[in-house]
Amino acid sequence: MNAGSLVASAGINIGLALVVLSLFSVLKKQPCNASVYFPRRIAVGDDLPLERRFSLRRLRPSISWISRAFRLSEDDVLRHNGLDALVVLRLFKFGIKFFTVCSVTGLLILVPVNYTSEKGSSQSTVSHSMVPFTISNVRRGSDRLWVHFACLCFISFYVLYLLYEGYKGILDCRIEHIGNHRHRSDQFTVLVRGIPLCTEHKAHGCCVDHFFSKHHPYSYQAYQILYDGKNVEELQRLAASIERKIKMLRQKARNQNSGFVLCDIFRSNVADLGMHEERLQEELSVAFVSFKSRLGAALAAQTQQHVHPLLWITEFAPEPRDVLWNNLAIPYRHLALYKIVGFIAAFLLTVFFIFPVTAVQGIVQFEKIKKWFPPARAVQLIPGMSSILTGYLPGVILNGFIYIIPYAMLSMASLEGCVSKSKKEIKACSMVFYFLVGNVFFLSLLSGSLLEQIGESFTHPKDFPSHLASAVSAQSDFFMTYILTDGLSGFSLEILQLGLLIWHLIKTHIFSKGTKIDPYLYGFPYYRVIPIVSLAILVGMVYAVIAPLLLPFLILYFLLGYAVYVNQMHDVYEIVYDTCGQYWPHIHHYIFIAVILMQITMIGLFGLKSKPGASISTIPLLILTILFNEYCKIRFLPTFCHCSLQSAKENDDRDEMEGQTEVNRENAINAYHSPWMRPVNLGQESSSIQPLVWS
Repeated sequence: MNAGSLVASAGINIGLALVVLSLFSVLKKQPCNASVYFPRRIAVGDDLPLERRFSLRRLRPSISWISRAFRLSEDDVLRHNGLDALVVLRLFKFGIKFFTVCSVTGLLILVPVNYTSEKGSSQSTVSHSMVPFTISNVRRGSDRLWVHFACLCFISFYVLYLLYEGYKGILDCRIEHIGNHRHRSDQFTVLVRGIPLCTEHKAHGCCVDHFFSKHHPYSYQAYQILYDGKNVEELQRLAASIERKIKMLRQKARNQNSGFVLCDIFRSNVADLGMHEERLQEELSVAFVSFKSRLGAALAAQTQQHVHPLLWITEFAPEPRDVLWNNLAIPYRHLALYKIVGFIAAFLLTVFFIFPVTAVQGIVQFEKIKKWFPPARAVQLIPGMSSILTGYLPGVILNGFIYIIPYAMLSMASLEGCVSKSKKEIKACSMVFYFLVGNVFFLSLLSGSLLEQIGESFTHPKDFPSHLASAVSAQSDFFMTYILTDGLSGFSLEILQLGLLIWHLIKTHIFSKGTKIDPYLYGFPYYRVIPIVSLAILVGMVYAVIAPLLLPFLILYFLLGYAVYVNQMHDVYEIVYDTCGQYWPHIHHYIFIAVILMQITMIGLFGLKSKPGASISTIPLLILTILFNEYCKIRFLPTFCHCSLQSAKENDDRDEMEGQTEVNRENAINAYHSPWMRPVNLGQESSSIQPLVWS
């Protein structure tokens, strides 16, 4: 990729971002688009900052939403959006802090060292636009490589410091957040699975009551057994069919007395209704058990209840709004099979994705393709087309494929039978991250290196190590275009909501003309945002010492991403659950993997650059990083995975002091009712409850 391709990529992405962001700022001011750009605020009943009367200000682009995003305090985010939303913003802040320091270090120290170094032997055969500014420009065995080692140590210690402060900060917020939300029913409730059948009464419910009354006599309060709701949809369809019959027969009843005929018609359904009633009353071996105190719930949820580990399996219940009710019907012992199915599906998707990534790298290495396939030179006949083809198009194609991956992985995570939406999305988050690391990062690197060096490796086999080192640095061009496309174009299209806007216009002017449009309210896509941003951190971290010119683009990436997602959290996305920061341990792990890859890459590069002293000196740094991660697992992780008895007792005491104990207990008892067991809202008049026969 030459300098023209990089300029073309930067120019197109910057221009597209400016156009899209300007268009967004204008469209957001139009009242007719409120259901697209303010669905969350409409749902909670907030006043919208819209001018109903036409004025020129509604047609003038503005950046007020950006300044508002950076003025918003973390306390406001925590109060209105929850701790999980704050975790996402902390991830963007981590990227801003880290890459700002790395950019200063790289631009002031590494770039001058690289650029003023004597050219290595590989430079006579391989030329890239960024190579003079990368570590590839330093000759083999040069003492200047110790400068890179020193910068590597500084960057490593700085990122470990940020990780420690980030983990500790989120942990403190988690403890405080749980204490401020003592009304939550899940703090008093335990999910119990593997309930045996009572031999005397042939039911699971009485067995739950007997077991917990015996083993938790002072803290046990009540239980809510679950019923199989697989026939509910069938009954709903039957009810709709009956309602249609009622409407038709009512028309006949206007002219003749057909009350006895109606009775005869529906008398045949009495037996069917009795059968459906019996099937709806079939109990599952799952129950929600509520306790009188958080202390009692913590003891029950975090201890083994029975000598048989597959009986009386307990865990903290998710929030009522977070429960995936259908998955609770899956027997616990079958979950391993479901996980295997999900793993196989994810593996097949990973294998399939090899082909588009390889094709993208073929476009990037267009100069080599021209040598192997001469007809491809026809592209050069169009001025500027070659630069657009190699600079902008690969990033667009790759990001287009990446866009569908989170949704595919979410579907595969659904196959594993998670009991809550949050667990399913956390699982999907990890699946997406590892997919991106394997297919986008490693496969892009290997594909580019192989295409670049396949000819040179055969003609000069002794120079293969230096060629490989040069190829690693040369791939920074591609990743720069990826960051530009994903950051500038990707974030801009995210805030524009182009697909939803087009659908809204079609629905408003064609399908629902003249009717009120409900707001398009969706949950925040943690499973999409977190892994893609974590991949950007990984790319930047691996290339922090190798190609520091990439780092300023990452600062722009995280600044724009922060502003975009503050706006989306505040105005657009609904917060459908709050795990109290459960995403941060996974984010910490993703960044830890990035640090390890950075250090391993530098060990290899120092070796290829004939500087074994620097390579060996990096090994203790790698070991120290691993020990730091193990310390974090001991120091912070248990508090995210468990509820300490100390915190539970302190929150119980606060309830006693404030007189909230009985209220919270009652809320816990009534919170966990299956959707099909809840009362039907008959507030609106329905034709099915009007009299069939008029006197």
